[in-house]
Amino acid sequence: MNRLLIIDGLNLIRRIHAALPDEGDMDTLYERVAQACRKLLRGHQPTHCAIVWDGDAISWRKHLYEDYKKGRKPMPEALAKGLPALKTKLEALNVHSVNAESEADDVIATLACKLAANGGEAIIVSTDKGLLQLMSPHIRQWDHFAGQYFDIEAFESKLGIERHQLLDYIALCGDSGNKIPGIPGIGPKSASELLRTYRSLANLYHSLGTLGSRQANKLREGRDMARLSYKLAKLQTELPLHLKLSDLRVNPS
Repeated sequence: MNRLLIIDGLNLIRRIHAALPDEGDMDTLYERVAQACRKLLRGHQPTHCAIVWDGDAISWRKHLYEDYKKGRKPMPEALAKGLPALKTKLEALNVHSVNAESEADDVIATLACKLAANGGEAIIVSTDKGLLQLMSPHIRQWDHFAGQYFDIEAFESKLGIERHQLLDYIALCGDSGNKIPGIPGIGPKSASELLRTYRSLANLYHSLGTLGSRQANKLREGRDMARLSYKLAKLQTELPLHLKLSDLRVNPS
């Protein structure tokens, strides 16, 4: 069975870089990133491996909602200058770079879903909880820094929802990390309580007459914002990637 290790490039590298005593020390960064990648390859024994990088194009999400990811810190200059050399070094380790036009997440989602649909297994290396919407028997998410797979049951328990409700949950209460707005006045606790009762966003909107007038009005007035938030949070899984699985093969050393 094909097993594809998909590394969320900047999610991994920026955390390693942030821990360096000297942010301009690219030699140490290369060494630590190489160590991390060797460990991932040893631990997961993939047949194929890709590290996916964000691109410079403005995301379709940013075009849709200007405040999306507003306030994110720009990449440190030293890291930006060192990335091309880092990508070259990683190729020698069987970690093949895939460059997204804008956000890496949609490319990661497309790679994982296409492989799973063809009977393979995808392991996504990232701490980004937005990727948890992809979880299935054939797609898992590995936290390199914690050294474990994400515990989706613990995540469900923490939010008070089931995994298939994640996008509806974000549509209701938003995602502060990505500046996805949600509905004004609907917080995480209210969102989980509503989904526990009504099971889905569609059912909830068909049942506004059963709610108190104040909450019903918030939902009614926030319907467009809920639709927008759902769309912003949902990962694209059918991007044209113009690459073959064989391009990502891990060759025996």
